[in-house]
Amino acid sequence: MPDNMMDKVVVITGASSGIGAAAARHLATLGACVVLGARRSEPLAAICRDITAQGGRAAWQKTDVTVPSQLQLLIAHAVQQFGSVDVLVNNAGLMAIAPIEQARIEEWDRMIDINIKGVLYGMAAVLPHFTRQGSGDIINVSSVCGRRVFTPGGCVYSGTKFAVNAISEGVREELAGRVNVTTILPGAVETELKYGSSDPASLAQVLDEYRQAIPADHVARAIAYAISQPAEMAINEIVLRPALQAF
Repeated sequence: MPDNMMDKVVVITGASSGIGAAAARHLATLGACVVLGARRSEPLAAICRDITAQGGRAAWQKTDVTVPSQLQLLIAHAVQQFGSVDVLVNNAGLMAIAPIEQARIEEWDRMIDINIKGVLYGMAAVLPHFTRQGSGDIINVSSVCGRRVFTPGGCVYSGTKFAVNAISEGVREELAGRVNVTTILPGAVETELKYGSSDPASLAQVLDEYRQAIPADHVARAIAYAISQPAEMAINEIVLRPALQAF
C-alpha cells in the first residue's frame, strides 16, 4: 500500500458506476477517504455502504456536474466529513455517437455541458481549497478519442475530449508546482458510457467496438498510480486501452 495514499481525501464525480465507482472502491482499500458524487443517489449510498462495511471511509452527495453550485456543495461536503480535499477526479461523462448530419443538438449540448463544463465547474469548486492548502491533485478523465477523432459519428464527443486535454494542459502549466494535473485517456472500458448513443446504428457500432473492453478497475489502478506519487513528481498523462484495440 502506498503510504502517501493513507488519509487522502478524494472527491470523485460520476461515481455511481463504471470508472468512478471502481476508483472509489480501489482508493478506499488503499486508505483514502472517498467522497462520491453523481445524479443517482441509490447506487452512491450502496457503494458507500460496501466501502464502510469493509473498513473504509466514504461519503456521498447527489451531484449534477452541469450545475456549479452542486459541485461546490460536493466539495463542501468532503471538507465537512473529512476536513480537507486532496484530490478531485473529474470522471462524469457522456458519449452520444451519431452522424453529424443528424444534428442531434440536444445531445451535443449535453456532452458539452457534462464533458467540458463539468470539468471546469469541478476545478472551479476545488481550486480555492487547493490554493489555501498549497497542494492538490486534479485527475481529468478524457479518452483516446481526445487524441484521434472517432468517426463516423464521434466528432462532437471527440471535440469535448480534445477540449479536456487542452484545458488540462493549460491548468497544469498555470498551476505547476502548486497543483498536479493528470489526464487519463482510456480506450474501451466496460462501463455504462457505451450506452449513451440514441442512434441505433451508432449504438450497434459502439457495442461492437466494446466487445474488447477492459474492466473499469484497470483505470482505477491508473488513477491510484497517478495520485500516489511523491509531491515533487507529476504524472501528467496516462493512455490505456485494450491490448487488441487499434484505435
